[in-house]
Amino acid sequence: MHKPGAAPVLVMGAGAIGCYLGGCLQAAGVPVVFVGRPRVLAALREHGLTLTDLDDRRQRLDASTLSLHETIPEGLAPALVLLAVKSGATAEAAAQLDAALPPGTTVVSMQNGVSNAATAQAAAPTLRVLAGMVPFNIAELAPGHYHRGTTGELAAQDDAVLRARLADFRRAGLPMQLHSDLRTVQWGKLLLNLNNPVNALSGLPLRAQLMDRGYRLCLAALQTEALGVLRAAGIQPAQVGALPPQRIPPLLRLPTPLFRLIAARMLRIDPKARSSMADDLAQGRTTEIAALCGEVVRLAASAGMTAPINARMVALVTAWPEHPVAIDSTALKAALQI
Repeated sequence: MHKPGAAPVLVMGAGAIGCYLGGCLQAAGVPVVFVGRPRVLAALREHGLTLTDLDDRRQRLDASTLSLHETIPEGLAPALVLLAVKSGATAEAAAQLDAALPPGTTVVSMQNGVSNAATAQAAAPTLRVLAGMVPFNIAELAPGHYHRGTTGELAAQDDAVLRARLADFRRAGLPMQLHSDLRTVQWGKLLLNLNNPVNALSGLPLRAQLMDRGYRLCLAALQTEALGVLRAAGIQPAQVGALPPQRIPPLLRLPTPLFRLIAARMLRIDPKARSSMADDLAQGRTTEIAALCGEVVRLAASAGMTAPINARMVALVTAWPEHPVAIDSTALKAALQI
């Protein structure tokens, strides 16, 4: 258990990622304060927090043990902040942190995309914002129940504050690798996250979607285009998953029986896992498409190029609420013009 009076970790954005990271830390004895939206907090107050994963690990935190808040508690001085809001809410959340927390407080952006740490730092000039990366998928299976359906280790920008907390994260089952430059790691993760919109539009669980070659061809096209943009911009994405980024598109294009055999590590996905974007679409929330495919489009423009396949995906996800039905792989390939 943590020492009485120890400074807590503040989770700013108690959604799927925030609840999972914060819950694992609290279960390991780290004091945690959760700040989130009323829907999530109401579920946690009623059901407590249950954490499961594809390795059959199960932990439950009773509601009475959770410190739940809709706004940052007055006078809070956290040892560390995990920023886990959706990308579109980054600036607003960071400004709230800046107004409420002591100057110099360390904030780690545990968000998708590559620009959130910079956005947060601009909105919170008195705080220290570090880039972070969450490699695994978290799905909300029921109110207050969050499930990790894929594998991987956390990554973050190297910093003395984080080095001092590595043992806490490791004890919580959240090992973290620190990097002097996280940008290449973030781009490596973004390439994998280009499957989020494919999965969301498919209406299928992640594993089932990846077993459909048509959807894999869509992902391969998005990644191939993004890799070309990264080459032009002089960025070498890091390997985040089982394979180097450049080897993934050819693997995705294989016939399904061969893909199933060769991609066994990639397919170590819980049958219940789905992308967070699928949840966003299902619940009528704004998606992070602008921070994923949109980031590829913006980088292409800065390099004097275009990224038409990623741009078409942005348009498809943006327009989906007008006609909210799953898109089969043949129709998606046609819509992306691949």
